[in-house]
Amino acid sequence: MRNTVLLIFFSCAFFLSKAQDPNFSQFFASPLTLNPASTGKFEGILRVAGNYRNQWPTINNAYTTYTASVDAAILKNHVPEFDQFGVGVLAFSDKSGNGVLQNNAVALSTAYHKSLDENGFNQLGLGFQGTFVTKTLDVTKVKFLDQLRSDGFTGLTNEVFDQSNLNLSYFDLNVGLLYNGSTDGSNNYYIGASMYHITRPKESFSGGTFVLDPRLTIQAGGRLPLADNNAVHFSAIHSRQANAVNTVIGGAYMLNVNPDPQSPTNLYFGSWFRFGDAVIPYVGLEFGSFHIGATYDVNTSSLKPGSNLRGGAEFSLIYTKRPTDPYAKSVSCPKF
Repeated sequence: MRNTVLLIFFSCAFFLSKAQDPNFSQFFASPLTLNPASTGKFEGILRVAGNYRNQWPTINNAYTTYTASVDAAILKNHVPEFDQFGVGVLAFSDKSGNGVLQNNAVALSTAYHKSLDENGFNQLGLGFQGTFVTKTLDVTKVKFLDQLRSDGFTGLTNEVFDQSNLNLSYFDLNVGLLYNGSTDGSNNYYIGASMYHITRPKESFSGGTFVLDPRLTIQAGGRLPLADNNAVHFSAIHSRQANAVNTVIGGAYMLNVNPDPQSPTNLYFGSWFRFGDAVIPYVGLEFGSFHIGATYDVNTSSLKPGSNLRGGAEFSLIYTKRPTDPYAKSVSCPKF
């Protein structure tokens, strides 16, 4: 019973205090939530990405997150060779505490990537993202400590909520910068930075003046080709929002099992590590235009007794439509 009371206490404290942004272990597979400058930054005509994460499932589905995005490079015949102009749209939904707090958003992104050399090996991109956010708090699903009786949470709470404050919406603005390069056109490396919530929107369900803190994220990674069309991918991310810090680093080995250049099949095996929190094994499959990934967070922090080492499952799916013209303009892009 003591553990249940503590769990509910901390859950309520979370919902009524400063909330932090959800994040993905497969941050590299969610380009438009990572950096607005990732918009349109891929080899192909159209990219569709989807992500699902269920964090701490043993704690009554503490956080369930879904995203879907579509982006593309446009005006290819009207921008200089090796430049890219991208646009995209992102839909986001996050449910906390088994649906107590629901967060939904729709975002529009645009980015321009300028080639820095005559071969297009090095590019610098700047992106912007405008987001409309709605949040809803369902207090009927919340249990407070003053409701606790000998037969469970059957009492009445003294907490009072203004029904007009249980829904809120606002406009948000994000910005990002991304550099990617290559020494010979086959390898690739990138580094970027993004700032979310630069407008510092107000968020409160109790009539207060809480302002959402900006989130600064730095990301980097690369691809190193090996013999027999195999490769090593690595990536890292560091973000800070108020006093919350998230650092993840790792990589994966890509095993090519079908050398057909028009429709390769690649297997991925690797792991990432979130400092102070979890080990994140990863498996992936890339075939044709599809790339599927799966991770499972294994808690290593002080939360592991409550989570039973089950930090959360996550799945990603990316579809990239490739050009049918073998002579279509190709540019250097981050891979993975």
